[in-house]
Amino acid sequence: MSMVLSWGSLGGVGWRRWSAVGVLALGMWQPVQAQTSVVAPSRSVTEWLTRMHEASRQRAYTGTLVVSTGSTMSASRVWHICDGTQQMERVDTLTGAPRSTIRHNSDVITFVPETKTAWVDKRESLGVFPELLRTPSNSIPEFYSVRENSPERVAGHLADVVDIVPRDNMRFGYRIWAEKKTGLVVKLQTVGEQDAVLEQVAFTELQLDAPVRMDKLKRLMGDTKGYDVHKLVLKKTTPEAEGWRLKDPVPGFQSMSCHTREIGGSPVPGAAPMQWVFSDGLASVSLFVEPFDAQRHGVEKTAVTGATHSLTRRVGAHWLTALGEVPPATLKRFAMSLERTR
Repeated sequence: MSMVLSWGSLGGVGWRRWSAVGVLALGMWQPVQAQTSVVAPSRSVTEWLTRMHEASRQRAYTGTLVVSTGSTMSASRVWHICDGTQQMERVDTLTGAPRSTIRHNSDVITFVPETKTAWVDKRESLGVFPELLRTPSNSIPEFYSVRENSPERVAGHLADVVDIVPRDNMRFGYRIWAEKKTGLVVKLQTVGEQDAVLEQVAFTELQLDAPVRMDKLKRLMGDTKGYDVHKLVLKKTTPEAEGWRLKDPVPGFQSMSCHTREIGGSPVPGAAPMQWVFSDGLASVSLFVEPFDAQRHGVEKTAVTGATHSLTRRVGAHWLTALGEVPPATLKRFAMSLERTR
């Protein structure tokens, strides 16, 4: 999810859903408790999600974010600021290989000190549940309901606790802790069958209205001296233009974007991988398609990391990688529905 942090910029699976600020508490990996008292909803599912989304885009804060996926934990330090029109954030990894990601609106640069390389990219999705306000029609209430629980404390802040419950087995559920005064998400769990926690993200320490300076972050973002800079070229396109279609739509999921991504330009026409993104407003699925290469593409397989499932298969002269934070049956439905039109 995306408190105000983009999970992708953090590099972990769970980071993709937030947009540039995180949350995960060490020693706080608590499963959903059956005895938690439930209260009558004071807001609709859309009202709750919109409040969280907007809070992630309007607050200035710093904090330490921890992500738990299976037996793996990772932590990052986050700085975030918004002046009403511009957002900036910095995310430094505290575990694993050192890496620093800085985002200014949709412009992103990631510094890797060990190799002295920097990767420049663009990312359109910002905020918690980034597709929430971009979907052409709001069908979230058709596929999710809301259940409110008693408030709890996270990282020293009192938070409302809300369950986002799926109405079918095509998507996962979420338990969300939102800071009571602001609505900022401070902890989030992705929940599977029988309330099993698949992933968890939470702040272990959070300072709201922190004195984060946008001018300082801008200077850091532009300081690439000594780094080998690589630019990822994002080209908008359509599945039809690339010769693909989904013959059987997946209930609730709408096409959000389609683009090809190249590093410094594609030397061979049509060789740039295509990414087609779908979302139901909360969950997302990406279909990556590229020309089949016998040396690089091995056996068709499936894999899972936390709430994220992946599936690879050959489709004629192409290789498909389907990736999404959805149940495996949903991902398989996407993969089997993709077909070539030319």
